[in-house]
Amino acid sequence: MAQITLIEAVTQALAYEMKHDDSVVVLGEDVGVNGGVFRATQGLQEKYGELRVIDTPLDETTIAGLTVGLAVQGMKPVAEAQFEGFIYPMMEQIACHAARMRNRTRGRLTVPAVWRAPWGGGIRAPEHHSEANEHLFTNIPGLRVVLPSSPARAYGLLLAAIRDPDPVIFFEPKRIYRQYKEEVPDDGEALPLDVCFVLRDGTDVTLVTWGAQVKESLEAADELAKQGISAEVIDVATLTPLDFDTIAESVQKTGRCVIVHEAPKTAGFGAEIAARIAEECLYDLLAPVERVTGPDTHIPLFRLEMKYLPSVERIVDAAKRTLAAS
Repeated sequence: MAQITLIEAVTQALAYEMKHDDSVVVLGEDVGVNGGVFRATQGLQEKYGELRVIDTPLDETTIAGLTVGLAVQGMKPVAEAQFEGFIYPMMEQIACHAARMRNRTRGRLTVPAVWRAPWGGGIRAPEHHSEANEHLFTNIPGLRVVLPSSPARAYGLLLAAIRDPDPVIFFEPKRIYRQYKEEVPDDGEALPLDVCFVLRDGTDVTLVTWGAQVKESLEAADELAKQGISAEVIDVATLTPLDFDTIAESVQKTGRCVIVHEAPKTAGFGAEIAARIAEECLYDLLAPVERVTGPDTHIPLFRLEMKYLPSVERIVDAAKRTLAAS
């Protein structure tokens, strides 16, 4: 079995669904002839034609509206925003129509659509190409927000997102698009949505994270282990609906929690997780919850970009503070 990268896993999942379901179509800027800005859709138009892999005008509002229209008429569109920062013009259609359609029509119509977007920093991109604003979508009822962190989870979660009868925002951490490979069988097996993945068992502190920061969190757990500290690592994967039970079970075991994300700290999704822990696990805590995040500012250009993102050192320091406080 060949080993593939995360971006190749995305392509593999799209190709599998298009082969087995004629209602799946892909649309977006340059997704056809060029195969997308990161080549996620490379080769799909040659295989499935211009009617199923559609190069659209440079107009995110139109892409989003067309996606809603296709979905309510029985298709399963997968739309691409070239970068997460380009998704803002799509929000009116996503929030006001896609997310509300099931409720508005009392279940008569649904929107089985996926909006894909390369997400996050770390690739030396210019302004509006490095945002991590997943929290803007977690506050919209009716949406699923999914963030894979490995090739296998990208493949399985994208299959599940396309098959879901309701709209899904699928953010792809572009910093790790080609960072490493793993074996991913092209067997059409979806992974469950709305489930956190426990990637490493531990007893002293819980590290909760998602997207590209899973890599740093696992490396931080390795570093903590060298110092005799056992860290459990949880990949949230589906932010909304949140599988809080898995997080709560871990916090009840370890008594300590560090939440890691690259979005700004204020009102980031980590704040919601911290609030839930305070509401439901307060008496299990041995120390205050720590958050390791991006600062409350725009992500800088490349000279300072990696200083903005959570680092292994910052995660380790936060974990050690939770042990020192107890």
